[in-house]
Amino acid sequence: MSGNKNPQTTSEFSNQNIGTTMPFDNINECGTYICNWSGHLLRVPEDGFVAGRSPLLNIVGSTPLTVTKISDNPYLSLTKAKLVASNFDLYVNF
Repeated sequence: MSGNKNPQTTSEFSNQNIGTTMPFDNINECGTYICNWSGHLLRVPEDGFVAGRSPLLNIVGSTPLTVTKISDNPYLSLTKAKLVASNFDLYVNF
């Protein structure tokens, strides 16, 4: 059974949301995101979702803001983040 993969490990690292564009307010997991309105890099660490804590960042405005998730790793290097963002044809401003 050397060809079988552990289903728990496979699903845990499946990166299903990588490349997904969503409203800023819908970010619900840690990772690295690109702000679609400006091209800025947004790092969301795990402790940003600790129960009982206030959000680390709250942006309020009349225009909906969207982000695209490019990695599950909130500490992705800038060089790698630029490469991944370019693979998704995202504007980069960092």
